[in-house]
Amino acid sequence: MTRPRISARISAISESATLAVDSKAKAMKAAGRPVIGFGAGEPDFPTPDYIVEAAVEACRNPRFHKYTPAGGLPELKQAIADKTLRDSGFQVDAAQVLVTNGGKQAVYEAFATLLDPGDEVLVVAPYWTTYPEAIKLAGGVQVDVVTDETTGYLASVEQLDEKLTERTKVLLFVSPSNPTGAVYTPEQVAEIGRWALDKGLWIVTDEIYEHLVYGDAAFSSVATAVPELRDRVVVLNGVAKTYAMTGWRVGWLIGPTDVVKAATNLQSHATSNVSNVAQAAALAAVSGDLSAVSAMRTAFDRRRQTIVRMLNEIPGVVCPEPLGAFYAYPSVKALLGKEVRGRRPRSSAELAEIILEEAEVALVPGEAFGTPGYFRLSYALGDDDLVEGVSRLAKFLGEAH
Repeated sequence: MTRPRISARISAISESATLAVDSKAKAMKAAGRPVIGFGAGEPDFPTPDYIVEAAVEACRNPRFHKYTPAGGLPELKQAIADKTLRDSGFQVDAAQVLVTNGGKQAVYEAFATLLDPGDEVLVVAPYWTTYPEAIKLAGGVQVDVVTDETTGYLASVEQLDEKLTERTKVLLFVSPSNPTGAVYTPEQVAEIGRWALDKGLWIVTDEIYEHLVYGDAAFSSVATAVPELRDRVVVLNGVAKTYAMTGWRVGWLIGPTDVVKAATNLQSHATSNVSNVAQAAALAAVSGDLSAVSAMRTAFDRRRQTIVRMLNEIPGVVCPEPLGAFYAYPSVKALLGKEVRGRRPRSSAELAEIILEEAEVALVPGEAFGTPGYFRLSYALGDDDLVEGVSRLAKFLGEAH
């Protein structure tokens, strides 16, 4: 009897599309091609010096050469609780915090802890590429609530209600959004939170872009907007985006104590504690002020306005104004089926591949985010590269007929 070499469970997982695009772009650069990458969602700023220095000091501390509690350093868990109260008004104690190896581990552990096989999760599309795989690994069933550019990629309560079944257990709520940059108003957040409460659902809310909002937009946590939800809400967050710490791999999960205890048990077998040095760096980050993110936000806002203006000047491209995170999500549906340099792409995935080859611009097609016909472009890159990259894109797409 021949058995498969790889389990069906793991075989069903797709590679991260954003990391795949970024990897291909870097490989082309290494081969000497001047590729400009809009793929990875990674700030182009270094981690602030005071955070790096905290890590250097931690390296010299013998305490951090040993195992520490699987759920996180006690002082970091308390600092995260304090930071959460400061930034979103949600009061929790340290026992409600689990420190994870980046935000992705927090995402997986949240769904693994909450879902049994067959439980349904409402997911607003476009969605970040990791959510479907985490839900699938946990045995859950993803139910898409599809939005588009006509509503600024915002889902209504009516849309959510249409997808509700007796098997629905969790609503995944993300604002500001990756990949669209959509931000729900405080009133919309409260309305959706009250709907979920009324339906007896859990809410898993990813708040990692909480500090990256622009113009008149305001971040609002559903945990604060609807206090009655506190026993049925799990908050995901981390230091990666706010403090330019993507490579440090420190995230966290906040929730009711029974959920956090169960997720901590899982982590104790999966990875044990997060690197102590990275935790010390994260402690310095969340305990400090927000001046570092303020400077980054100013740069991102400038780039946001530039990229939206330039994209909307390209015939066939429609790009709503993103109000948060650092992504633009333009529709390119009007360009599909048109001929460009002897080729006629029928999908945004095919068009993205041609753009990388011909224009040497790397971006992620909408297929990766559950909505074909779109591109995601991260504007977390230098101003000059941004202008050059979109200019190349405009020149190339301008040839479509």
